[in-house]
Amino acid sequence: MKYCSTRGGVNGVAFKDAVIMGLADDGGLLVPESLPDLSREMPGWRKLGFTDLAKALLPYFADDIPETDLHRLIDQAYATFDIPEVVRIAPAGDLNVLELFHGPTLAFKDVALQLLGQLFDYVLAERGDHLNIIGATSGDTGSAAIAGVRGRDNIDIFILFPNGRVSALQELQMTTVTDENVHCLAVDGSFDDCQNIVKTIFADLEFKHRYNLGAVNSVNWARVLAQIVYYAYASLQFDEPVNFCVPTGNFGNVFAGYLAKQLGFPIGKLVVATNENDILARFFATGEYARGDVRFTHTPAMDIQVASNFERYLYYYFGCDAGRVAAFMEDFRTTGTASLDAPPNDGVIESTAVTNDETASAIGDVYRQSGYVADPHTAVGMAAARRFDHLSPVVCIATAEPAKFPEVVNSAVGEDVAHHPRLDALKGLPSRRDELPADVGAVKAFVQQRVRDE
Repeated sequence: MKYCSTRGGVNGVAFKDAVIMGLADDGGLLVPESLPDLSREMPGWRKLGFTDLAKALLPYFADDIPETDLHRLIDQAYATFDIPEVVRIAPAGDLNVLELFHGPTLAFKDVALQLLGQLFDYVLAERGDHLNIIGATSGDTGSAAIAGVRGRDNIDIFILFPNGRVSALQELQMTTVTDENVHCLAVDGSFDDCQNIVKTIFADLEFKHRYNLGAVNSVNWARVLAQIVYYAYASLQFDEPVNFCVPTGNFGNVFAGYLAKQLGFPIGKLVVATNENDILARFFATGEYARGDVRFTHTPAMDIQVASNFERYLYYYFGCDAGRVAAFMEDFRTTGTASLDAPPNDGVIESTAVTNDETASAIGDVYRQSGYVADPHTAVGMAAARRFDHLSPVVCIATAEPAKFPEVVNSAVGEDVAHHPRLDALKGLPSRRDELPADVGAVKAFVQQRVRDE
């Protein structure tokens, strides 16, 4: 399997090189040069657990790693989870919920980032290299990425987050990790500012190669690949095609579901559920992708106006026409808007936006009806699912442990229910962070001063 850029300037990339490259050197995102049809495997794969399904699926995309090594990395990644099945489907009234938050940092990002940490270590040890990871987080990616690479001698990680715009517990999960290779940067700006800084730094190819920069955000193909597995797994637990309702910010999670469908897994519709930052809901309704002002909500991981994985979807929607993708993204970069001639109609994606009040109401309603406690991001998906009651069966993606957002959850439920011992233990621990302006030069200078190996 080889990989190419959505913008056409990079191709023929092997999997291990794709892991290290992260963002393609032409500014695009790496995707497989072709997608295998795996539908013939479905009968045999239905009986597999999550980890065994990962071992069966991933070799199609990582064929430059011996299967025995890849299987070992998968086992090591998922041994860190609190439940042996890694992910599970739970009832929440009349909804099915796919719980993805049983990893070390209690967020769905662990499913991908525990594996990505193993892959980084494997490739770097093989090559005798050192990697400096730079990433932006709107909440959970940062702590999950840090958990995946903390203490590793061949990796330094620099995580940018919007100062004061992630939950207190999310920040503690990052800043209380005081390993020498971990650097938490509180940026005076929004998540989009953080993400733009990271993309600008990666676009400076001399700087990228000099400091051997790698990406841990969902621009890294390996993250999307790992996420495909849980859509595949969940879809095989039902006797009919499954519809997924996905709380969506950066589009990486729902895009993994889109690819799982393209691979032949029994998936029907994918509902893109945004919060009040509704750039994606507006695009699927109108065909116009237009940047707006960031609104800060109960669901900070979705307070995003530029969805970094949306470009991958466009690549497939445009029939793998890299030139058309590049032109669309250039229009958006220069004007803040880019449009199709009509709303997209691929027969797969539905979309809707959910307000803050609707999110809180969904948390309370589901709790009163079933006793299930949902975090705000999951509740966005639940609220959206109610609007598509013609779709059945529906699986809502549960992205985070509700105890990460105690103020919102407890207020919506009317009881003090949002607790987790691992999170409670963070309070009062030593923490470390550095505050920086939303400035590319300031972040570059910080990286230059802190890297342990060029």
